[in-house]
Amino acid sequence: MNRAAIGVLLLAGLTVFDNRAFAEVPYFEDAVSRGDLPPMAERLPEHPRVIDFTEEHKEIGKYGGDLVTIMGRSRDIRMAVVYGYTRLVGYDENLVLKPDILESLDVNDAGNVFTLHIRKGHKWSDGTPFTAEDFRYYWEDIVNNDELFPVGPPRFLFVDDEPATFEVLDDYTVQYSWSQPNPFFLIELAGTRPPFIYRPAHYLKQFHKKYRDAAELDAIVEERGLRNWAVLHTDKDRPYKLENTERPSLEPWLIRTKEPSDRFIFERNPYYHRVDPNGNQLPYIDRMIFNISNAKLVPAKVGADEADLQSRILSLKDYTFLKQSEANKNFKVRLWDVGYGAYAALYPNLTCSDPVWRKLLRDVRFRHALSLAINRTEINRVMFFGLATPTNNTVLPKSPLFKPEYRTAFIEFDLKKANALLDEIGLTTRDDDGIRLLPDGRPLEIIVETMGENPEHDDMLELIADNWKKAGIKLFVKGLQREVLRNRAYSGETIMSIFNGIDNGLATPGSVPSEFVPVQQDNLQWPKWGQYFQTDGEAGEAPDMPAAKELMDLYGKWIRGNDAGRKEAWQRILDINAENMFSIGLIGNVPQPVVVNTQLRNVPEKGIHSWEPGAFFGIYRPDTFWWDR
Repeated sequence: MNRAAIGVLLLAGLTVFDNRAFAEVPYFEDAVSRGDLPPMAERLPEHPRVIDFTEEHKEIGKYGGDLVTIMGRSRDIRMAVVYGYTRLVGYDENLVLKPDILESLDVNDAGNVFTLHIRKGHKWSDGTPFTAEDFRYYWEDIVNNDELFPVGPPRFLFVDDEPATFEVLDDYTVQYSWSQPNPFFLIELAGTRPPFIYRPAHYLKQFHKKYRDAAELDAIVEERGLRNWAVLHTDKDRPYKLENTERPSLEPWLIRTKEPSDRFIFERNPYYHRVDPNGNQLPYIDRMIFNISNAKLVPAKVGADEADLQSRILSLKDYTFLKQSEANKNFKVRLWDVGYGAYAALYPNLTCSDPVWRKLLRDVRFRHALSLAINRTEINRVMFFGLATPTNNTVLPKSPLFKPEYRTAFIEFDLKKANALLDEIGLTTRDDDGIRLLPDGRPLEIIVETMGENPEHDDMLELIADNWKKAGIKLFVKGLQREVLRNRAYSGETIMSIFNGIDNGLATPGSVPSEFVPVQQDNLQWPKWGQYFQTDGEAGEAPDMPAAKELMDLYGKWIRGNDAGRKEAWQRILDINAENMFSIGLIGNVPQPVVVNTQLRNVPEKGIHSWEPGAFFGIYRPDTFWWDR
């Protein structure tokens, strides 16, 4: 799709809609009658976002009720932002980008000028108009303020070293432009964790030294025991973490519970901008309730009917128990497809500090041998009832970039071939236990580090260890906290780790290929290369393998290319990853159990459970879910 077509597509979200004749939301009737809240017609934008129920297989619902779900820790209340999926531009169920908060968006043919049109009459949750000032405040007073953002604006607002040129065209129109195309901009705006390039200026200005009397601001900082005004401002903002119950929002439900708590209540936003085809203001459900529980207890609680909608923390191993509980409970268990490239993958750290291990891990024959010595069929049968699929860590068949060989290369279980490759490398000497020796005489013992969050990873490693031993490789498992593991990988201490596969298994030519190219420190197969890119060479190491250098060249071609050029770059990137097996996929297509109360409507029978793109339930519009009671 060319850029002109994208511009037309995004304009298609505009619907002229007269909402003045429709009845009030029952939840707000008393507040409206008391004069505490304006009637619905005055709360909605002139042109609200009308959700297309025909396209999205919905039915007109009824107002009312609470929806309960369970989280494993209080910090996961941020899932309200994920599930609510309120974005300037967002994906629909078919993963097509459409305006959401924005009324429309113009993109020029060159893809370097983006004009954002705000809905007139759209208001923050406290009734204050949402305007271009909220974008200006973010750009000028937050990300270009050295005390709030010492490193400057986020990376997606740059093209190479060129920051965006930001302009306010009028009260409801802003523009971002660069001299070169910026293919990251729209994708970032539609992301599961959005960048929030707008902020409630009217609220945050009271904590900004540019707008508040210095003595008054110092007094607040001192009273709170904070370091300075910038810490105070950041503390009062946090649009994703939801720690401030007073901060105005554009989300469908508003946080009303302060931490600490084991029960968080989110109340419907009276100024929310979406309506159904009949003009009813969304959301249908009045309150979202997040109960916090020990993760180990969540399947049992769900099986005891303590959640209305649940996927988080559940896995396929819980399916049999939950299915058995259906008969005398008020829920059904559905199996959704997943968007991960693999359910789990091994990540050899090609930038580890140990020179002997670094040389060995960078030998593609060694990575192929490790893969060939894994019995994925056994993992599937023992752990996933045969319902999963042995796979590499790559794009899914539903991706337009998919090739069958991406999924199947070097994944057959062949110990004879694995042993032959290890011999070919020169690892022919073994100790008395049959374990091969490294060139420096150490036994070939691989410590695989886990984040301790998924017990199934440990179970997979146990099965892998049995077969690797037959190839002369000893495997040890080391459980760590997520941040500890990441820091060890970043510093080069980690030799190998296990984690989920790529997030975006549904990639298109327009998707950013960052999970297959060494541009992110978080990519556990090459963290130092990613760190080098993200810090402009100030930290980490420059890629020094020919394949990695080619990937970086292709990444540049993707950034600068037209639609055909981007697809060509993507395809070659995937070819290189398949040939080199930089990460070793184990198993994929593991269905995700989704438990849904039998009286909850508009939840798809079959969906894709994906972080990016998709926001788990987000693209299915939880604001349209309703109770049929």
